[in-house]
Amino acid sequence: MSSPEIASLSWRHMKVKGCSSSYKAYKVCPGGSQQPADLEEVLQKGVETLVIGQGMSEAHLPQKSSCHPGPLYQTVKAITEYNNLVGQGAKVGGVFHSTC
Repeated sequence: MSSPEIASLSWRHMKVKGCSSSYKAYKVCPGGSQQPADLEEVLQKGVETLVIGQGMSEAHLPQKSSCHPGPLYQTVKAITEYNNLVGQGAKVGGVFHSTC
């Protein structure tokens, strides 16, 4: 199962390729995307890398997780990193916020 690509991002609006809905925040992982509730579901999908966007102004902090997510990025940079990893075929998960 592959990770879905982020198709577009603007303030309060994110679109995932292949998903008819758009949201202001997404969690994405191999096999799908949806609005975020927590990180545990993403981690349970077997991701090798977790990319977290802190928001457009880097003000949003992710919920605590048993996993150290690695570096946190401003959302535009996070989506660039995520899509690069998707393009390489990596099992990547992500949690992104298009506000804050």
